[in-house]
Amino acid sequence: MSEEKYSLKDAMIYSQRIAQLSKALWKAVEKDWQEWIRPYNLNINEHHILWISYHLQAATISDVAKFGVMHVSTAFNFSKKLEERGYLQFYKKEDDRRNTYIRVTEEGENLILEMNDNYYNTEHGILDGSLPIKDLYGKFPEFLEVMSVVRNIYGDDFMEIFERGIDNLEQTIDQNAKKITTVPLVENEG
Repeated sequence: MSEEKYSLKDAMIYSQRIAQLSKALWKAVEKDWQEWIRPYNLNINEHHILWISYHLQAATISDVAKFGVMHVSTAFNFSKKLEERGYLQFYKKEDDRRNTYIRVTEEGENLILEMNDNYYNTEHGILDGSLPIKDLYGKFPEFLEVMSVVRNIYGDDFMEIFERGIDNLEQTIDQNAKKITTVPLVENEG
């Protein structure tokens, strides 16, 4: 172990603070997320996989697992359920037979767009809790320090996939219509 640069007391207080705040934040996020997707008979893993697949367009199961912070078998099993419902399609690229890729079907894309159009039909505690900060500073919290911690835990690949998904989302927002517009699905079969 490297030379201690912090006290045991500091380490424990920091760990407990992160644990308690993360638990409280996740509970609120989970509640908001479940309320939003409940009418579509999806669970959080299924919605997350659909969302990742939609925004990454040519995602491997490993990409989905990594970005979704889930085990590969979880990503695969829930993706199979989405395939059975007609929302995802599995395929192999001609130049990459080793990896299994998934893409959102037209039916899956329509579902995502419908969910996005109905975003405001449910309560959003996290959004409401962040509005005083936005009102005060003119923007939502950016969590730069938290993102740095996540980068140190999950690595640059995770943050690259995260940023690619967020960039894609930003490009699909039609501010005037206040809804998500369609992103052309790119054929990536090689």
